[in-house]
Amino acid sequence: MAEIKDCPSCGNFFNFTGIRDVCANCAKDEEKQYEEVYRFLRRRENRAATIERIVEVTGVTETLLHKWVRKGRLQPALFPNLGYPCDNCGKLTAKGKLCETCTAELKSELRTFDAAQEFREAVTKNDTGTYLAEKKL
Repeated sequence: MAEIKDCPSCGNFFNFTGIRDVCANCAKDEEKQYEEVYRFLRRRENRAATIERIVEVTGVTETLLHKWVRKGRLQPALFPNLGYPCDNCGKLTAKGKLCETCTAELKSELRTFDAAQEFREAVTKNDTGTYLAEKKL
């Protein structure tokens, strides 16, 4: 079911159906900007352009470039200097929400946590021994 939302770009109301996160007018403007960026990047000499260079030449905002890369419209496999910021540290990444460094760090911390938890369980198990006593008659 659709709902009425404010367009984050222009502030007008629009019918949000889950397909676009901006109104129709802003979506048209974004599409024109995307075409301009794509035309710029298709040229062989511009394929390795950085985000700063693309912003400088085309006038498109960095957040819009990040959005297109995140959605898969601009693929880092074709344009190696494109990406979007890691949710943890802000370093550019091309897949997922975290960069490779943060992912490796998180996995390491999870392994450490699991090992500590297993150790605690083993200590608890050893401390709760059962003793049987026989009565001598």
